Amino acid sequence: MSNSSSITQFLLLAFTDTRELQLLHFWLFLGIYLAALLGNGLIITTIACDQHLHTPMYFFLLNLALLDLGSISSIVPKSMANSLWDTRVISYSGCAAQLFSFAFLIVAEYSMLTIMSYDRYVAICKPLHYGTLLDSRACVHMAAAAWASGFLVALLHTANTFSLPLCKGNAVDQFFCEIPQILKLSCSDASLREIWLLVGTVCLTFGCFVFIVLSYVQILRAVLMIPSEQGRHKAYSTCLPHLAVVSLYVSTGTFAYLKPPSISSPSLDLVVSVLYSVVPPAVNPLIYSMRNQELKDALRKLFQYSLL
Repeated sequence: MSNSSSITQFLLLAFTDTRELQLLHFWLFLGIYLAALLGNGLIITTIACDQHLHTPMYFFLLNLALLDLGSISSIVPKSMANSLWDTRVISYSGCAAQLFSFAFLIVAEYSMLTIMSYDRYVAICKPLHYGTLLDSRACVHMAAAAWASGFLVALLHTANTFSLPLCKGNAVDQFFCEIPQILKLSCSDASLREIWLLVGTVCLTFGCFVFIVLSYVQILRAVLMIPSEQGRHKAYSTCLPHLAVVSLYVSTGTFAYLKPPSISSPSLDLVVSVLYSVVPPAVNPLIYSMRNQELKDALRKLFQYSLL
């Protein structure tokens, strides 16, 4: 038996023990990671360079792309390196840093998606007050609140998780360090502090979800009252990408943490964890660019300018 003071490293869950499949995993994750870097990097560069996209909607989208880049960069490179070098090791400090950074960015991203639903609600339901309710100062304050909420939640959870005594080994049943898997290594059940932190996080998550749902109920009612088909199409083109990203994020995350124990298995858990942690940052840029004509035009101009 060991305790947390004697643990200097953790062993992450390996995708496979076969060398050929380890290399396949490396190349697969490399492709996904490069796609995420390219897609989110293009969105960030395009919004930053095009003056026409300096609006609240694209300001929040730029923040979302930054969070996507950070979240996938906090877990995928280490997993790739472990597969390439045929190892499972991550240091104690590295595990703590990975757990903090992933929790920070995921919570901040969910908060940013909530803010983006408010942006769409104001744009469609209160268009005459859009400039007042979402001026530059308000946008900066809301984005800062999203980042700060993620930082605070991650800091509290990380500090509390690694303050618990760990005496059930150092093998993490996941390909990256996350709170539930570290808590499984604790000598006892989660402490009262952790229970209250989890309750608070669940309440925050549920509150954001309810806010998003209520926003889209109001948006749908307003869109159905738009007389012109062109107006409805424009409203749908700005709302559907955000709704698709929220649905992907919520469905994969909910299934990962709330799936029935009867259907749980190591292989299924591994696949689900990839779906909620790795896939969204890679596909979000594609979802946002598919129906957004303004973004596609700005990307086209960026490419034309770069080729001159």
